[in-house]
Amino acid sequence: MIPSVQLVEMAGKLGYDWVLIDCEHGSITLETVEYMVMAAEASNITPIIRPQKNDPELIGQYMDRGVMGIQAPHVCSAEEAQKIINAVKYHPIGNRSLAVGTRSANYGFGITLTEYAEQANEDLLVCVQIEDKEAVDNLDSIAKVEGIDVLFIGPSDLSQSLGHPGNAGHPVVQKVMDDAFSKIIDLGMVAGTAGNLEITPRRLEQGIQYYYTHLTTLLAYSSSAFLGNAKD
Repeated sequence: MIPSVQLVEMAGKLGYDWVLIDCEHGSITLETVEYMVMAAEASNITPIIRPQKNDPELIGQYMDRGVMGIQAPHVCSAEEAQKIINAVKYHPIGNRSLAVGTRSANYGFGITLTEYAEQANEDLLVCVQIEDKEAVDNLDSIAKVEGIDVLFIGPSDLSQSLGHPGNAGHPVVQKVMDDAFSKIIDLGMVAGTAGNLEITPRRLEQGIQYYYTHLTTLLAYSSSAFLGNAKD
């Protein structure tokens, strides 16, 4: 959520596979997204964007800066999921605007526009967030949308949608999440979510492949350990 190229660079050097540039909840501008993507590329880490909102024009601007995928928030129906695909992918999969000289197309150097469009359609990741009760109810139809790579269960907003705001550990929320993970994996798709140190082993046992934690969570855990040893 923090507009910092250095934090992205550190994540790459620490061995993480990818970084979520969160424009939905953070204070990151379009210009800063481009710098953070550059830092990710230089540090051999994959930059994924969470857009401010699921607006096709805005998504296209992020993609043109060179992000390698999208994690789209609050996707509640197959129709909404298809709009995400259309915004990220070029013809014949979607209808994203194709322009000469964008950063994502290597500024047009060493690759034709046709080659770039084909490569982008193959390489770009599409993750949709299932974080509303309506989305859970529509999970089967959302999963049928061609081009989705990851179905991500968002614990925080889902807990709120189920009537237990902020309590992702509530039995009702946990059951809905566990059932959703099982369904996603049974459908042969990649399940994703966010978690912390304690829940990670269980999530891995459940088959979660797309997984992250928040920077603030990392700081809290490491600070607790450090201060616990440093103070009387």
